[in-house]
Amino acid sequence: MSAETIRLDKLLWFLRLAKTRALAQERVATGHIRINGRRAERSAHAVGVGDVLTVPLGARVAVLRVEAIPARRGPASEAQACYRVLDASAEVAIAPGETALSAAPAPGPETGKASP
Repeated sequence: MSAETIRLDKLLWFLRLAKTRALAQERVATGHIRINGRRAERSAHAVGVGDVLTVPLGARVAVLRVEAIPARRGPASEAQACYRVLDASAEVAIAPGETALSAAPAPGPETGKASP
């Protein structure tokens, strides 16, 4: 790895997107984190400035562009200065509440008609 890149798990921890580095490694292992649209398959994947990360955070998905490589796990304000949120106006819910589709009855046999 060069000086302009950092391990994915370490970056997630430094940017305060994971409480511990071990939790960051677990999140990568689930296969839901993407780097530039491709699934990150290992924690040691190199991430550099300009890379776009897609990260599940609770009940939403955040799309972030790395603006700088942090030198340490500092305060939240320092961490937030190292990335830019690309989807701030359109947060994508993973498990949204009831929607029009989920509120509609499931297709099935019609009721109320006499059997032949």
